Amino acid sequence: MDKITQRRIQNLHPEVRKEAISIIQDCDRALTGRSRVRIAQGFRTFDEQNKLYAIGRTEPGKKVTNAKGGQSIHNYGLAVDICLIIDGKTVSWDTAADWDNDQIADWYECVKIFAKYGWEWGGNWRTFKDLPHFEKKEIFLNNAELKVSWKNLIRLAKDKNGYVIF
Repeated sequence: MDKITQRRIQNLHPEVRKEAISIIQDCDRALTGRSRVRIAQGFRTFDEQNKLYAIGRTEPGKKVTNAKGGQSIHNYGLAVDICLIIDGKTVSWDTAADWDNDQIADWYECVKIFAKYGWEWGGNWRTFKDLPHFEKKEIFLNNAELKVSWKNLIRLAKDKNGYVIF
């Protein structure tokens, strides 16, 4: 696991950090060729989210998100966007490449691993597919499962570091 990924994991919600480490390690073990996984995005502040939301609306560029600040699971440290790092230096968003020649695209090997841990893939969304995106689907709040949605998360109390308490 590279230092950038390690740093981004440390900014995720404390309750998912160990799981994120396990997921990335499992992905890297599955990818036996030239690629490794990097977390390209993790936690985002509401301000960072609002700047992304402005792209394609009030700022130049193609829309990159439909979520305003507070409406993204990234804003709660429960989502990551990934990319592949090829040969330790080249960033790839290619979801079809099979760098380890095992007849399964490396990206989809990672999709399966995230799913095994109960994370939802943005590539399965009906509208506005977000191929690099993975988010925690459920958390436990007061010993009960809670579906992860920004509408649920925004109402929860936060700790001194700004993470929702569950």
